[in-house]
Amino acid sequence: MMKKFELIAPCHFGLEAVLKKEIIDLGYDITEVSDGRISFAGDADAVCRANIGLRTAERILIKVGSFHAETFEELYQGTKALPWEEFIPERGKFWVKKASSVKSKLFSPSDIQSIMKKAIVEKMKQSYHTDWFKEDAEDYPIRVFLMKDEVTVALDTTGDSLHKRGYRRLESKAPIAENLAAALVMLTPWRGDRILVDPFCGSGTFPIEAAMMAANIAPGMNRHFTAETWKHLITPQNWTDVRDEARDEIITDIETDIQGYDLDPEMVEIARINAKKAGVDHLIHFQARDIADLSHRKKYGFIITNPPYGERIGDQKELPALYKTIGERYKALDSWSMYLITGFEQAEKYIGKKADKNRKIYNGMIRTYFYQYMGPKPPKRTSN
Repeated sequence: MMKKFELIAPCHFGLEAVLKKEIIDLGYDITEVSDGRISFAGDADAVCRANIGLRTAERILIKVGSFHAETFEELYQGTKALPWEEFIPERGKFWVKKASSVKSKLFSPSDIQSIMKKAIVEKMKQSYHTDWFKEDAEDYPIRVFLMKDEVTVALDTTGDSLHKRGYRRLESKAPIAENLAAALVMLTPWRGDRILVDPFCGSGTFPIEAAMMAANIAPGMNRHFTAETWKHLITPQNWTDVRDEARDEIITDIETDIQGYDLDPEMVEIARINAKKAGVDHLIHFQARDIADLSHRKKYGFIITNPPYGERIGDQKELPALYKTIGERYKALDSWSMYLITGFEQAEKYIGKKADKNRKIYNGMIRTYFYQYMGPKPPKRTSN
């Protein structure tokens, strides 16, 4: 019997429902949903499957325990009482990598980190009957969240955030995180057999994530994870099996109509290189093209994009004209849908049409809106 863990998957605020569905689709039971985090039950295979297969999570944590603490003494005792010896071997290197606190009496991350480290060392001394830890073996980074004085302590199995798929060698000035792009595509009714155009594709993130979905390529297949060295908890065989399973599920013989345009020819070149690294360059057509030239002869397509919004590229002054052009080009596309994420507050005004739906999403610290313009559904295909 494989040991069962409680796993925690943090995600972007506002995208919990998308991640929840992904975890259920992987076959695991959700135990808790909170702001920016989904918890679920799973074994060693689940740790591998979640890291390799989830498109919208930030990382996968193994929960060590939780307790209530309003004072540093309670934090110390609560941390010391946790079963650290079940997770960290005697020579493991451990530290509290990140502490975050919301609406709690204890809020200084550096104090929380140092007190918890002391408490863990004390517990390990008792468990391993030693006064000295070399800490010269595998890494065991610890993350802790305090929410209304409830402390949740977890080990980080992932390492570099899951949005780092390994394909993006080169970036645009203001790239959208891969896991955020994937979540936004999942919030639309787009499927791999429908048309998708990103007229501001930058380094290609939207088209690449969409193509990986269409081909069922697991996002974490080509990268490494911190927990791969934790052989007493998760064996190398667990990782190998899950990677093989993911490889077997790739759909190789698909046809797609996914296009990425950008005004900057250098950006288009970068997007092509990234798509090749992701193994989807044959599924995407990239081209240097101005938004003013956006057109498509077919119906029922999707625009999914992250246009400039003055945080970065050039000036706020150019935005009204740009969004006006977006509105005009969209209007000219017969029966299309448009989904755009932007921090430009007056986007709808200049597009010239109110969105059917609008979702607030935090892209890093920037508050953005995901405007959703729904086109009509295509007629049902008749099978001959």
